[in-house]
Amino acid sequence: MKKLCSILMALVMTLACAGVSVYAEESGKGYLVITDYISVNSGEDVSDEIQAVIDANPNRTIFFPDGEYLVSKPIYTPAEPKKSVSLEMTDFAVIKAVGDWKSGEAVIQLGGKFPANDTHTAGSNYSLEGGVIDGSGIANGISINSGRETAVRDTSIKNTVVGIHIMYGANSGSSDSDITGVNIIGTGKTDSVGILLEGFDNTVTNVRIGNVFIGVQIKSAGNMLRNVHPLYYSDYTDYQNSCGFLIETGNNWLDYCYSDQFANGFRFTSNGTSTLHDCFCYWYSAGDGTQTAIRADRQFDSFVTNFNAGFHGDAKNCYVLTVGELGGDGTIENLTANENHVSDSVHKMYMEDANIFGKIIGFFSFVFSLISNLIK
Repeated sequence: MKKLCSILMALVMTLACAGVSVYAEESGKGYLVITDYISVNSGEDVSDEIQAVIDANPNRTIFFPDGEYLVSKPIYTPAEPKKSVSLEMTDFAVIKAVGDWKSGEAVIQLGGKFPANDTHTAGSNYSLEGGVIDGSGIANGISINSGRETAVRDTSIKNTVVGIHIMYGANSGSSDSDITGVNIIGTGKTDSVGILLEGFDNTVTNVRIGNVFIGVQIKSAGNMLRNVHPLYYSDYTDYQNSCGFLIETGNNWLDYCYSDQFANGFRFTSNGTSTLHDCFCYWYSAGDGTQTAIRADRQFDSFVTNFNAGFHGDAKNCYVLTVGELGGDGTIENLTANENHVSDSVHKMYMEDANIFGKIIGFFSFVFSLISNLIK
């Protein structure tokens, strides 16, 4: 018996010396614990060690206990279902960027290795859950580079240039990602964006964003946003171009989305049609004096229902809607706004129940605003 125990002990020591952890398997947890491989709170760069664990353990969940993990380069997870992993972090586990970072690089790049377009193979639905991703003001937070069914859940993203960047997707542009329960804090600079959507067909729900210049920038279609709340509290540099929701294409749906203190609540830069339902804007101060709830750089083509514009009483110029060109098929139905604070009547042309008198008022209001801008 003693001889058998000695042989078993020698085998365990051999495996340990070879760098193979038996802890996760013997514990019955069914996942790997990253601190079995690296030291937490070491003050040292552990990016290579984390990457090595990811590469060596396909189709596993890798768990990060409380503590700080410093990384000087991006951490890549595979999109290929047979190689993919999920990262799970405690609420007090922090992956933090240090050193020099290239512009546009994210701390965690989901699907950053072995790109794939596959929803049929087990392992396609990989995720990042929990924890804190800290960009230290020099890096983006999380990017979704490839894959399908990628999920980010219950994560805090701090001090990042771009909080979440969903890139052009693997399925002819479609990325099919799900973002939920995320809190994002930017850098307060004019290049800071909460969420950047370039891939199509994503769902974003229950998200809070602060200290950014653009709350959500949408460059793709087929996205559904619900209960997304960006808040502006930066230093008012170039404030007139700050925007809660910058929508650059059509065919997006926003429900109960809330722009807070941005100069422009919802800005449409193209003639595409999107839908806003139960959305609203609010200004807690006068800012620099101009507040625009909905801004269409060209014609207004979107459908807006149950919209609330909460202008601040001390602001000098309050606009429900501004348009760059007359025309468009957009409509506004069931609007709530303090008419005593509204500076012009362009929106009356697009009200669902507008009569000919209201349309005429809206037309002349647009002409007057156009002349005023030319004089400036």
